[in-house]
Amino acid sequence: QVQLTESGGGLAQSGGSLRLSCAAPGRTFTYYSMGWFRQAPGKEREFIAGISTSGHSTHYADSVKGRFTITRDNAKNTVYLQLTALNSEDTAVYYCAAGNGFPVTEYEYWGQGTQVTVSS
Repeated sequence: QVQLTESGGGLAQSGGSLRLSCAAPGRTFTYYSMGWFRQAPGKEREFIAGISTSGHSTHYADSVKGRFTITRDNAKNTVYLQLTALNSEDTAVYYCAAGNGFPVTEYEYWGQGTQVTVSS
């Protein structure tokens, strides 16, 4: 069982930046690949970015490639999502998730989400 807790969401201006964090207590964090997803109002949840257990491999959705960066610090049991060049379409609840393999085919554990709102 992996408990995930996101933080760092909030209000940002269009063109601005935010950094989201997702922490997981215990050493089991290092066993899992991690991913970030988001869900905008009235839309389905979508995959944004994934990172392997070592952090050496990453992949991104086309919609955020070049603007968002996923990293992880295994010493701190934390995965990050750096959001830049934000626009109104990035407004959503952002979730982190943990799963096996890379790329992950089915994420097993989910956080509660953190709201990101981009104002124009």
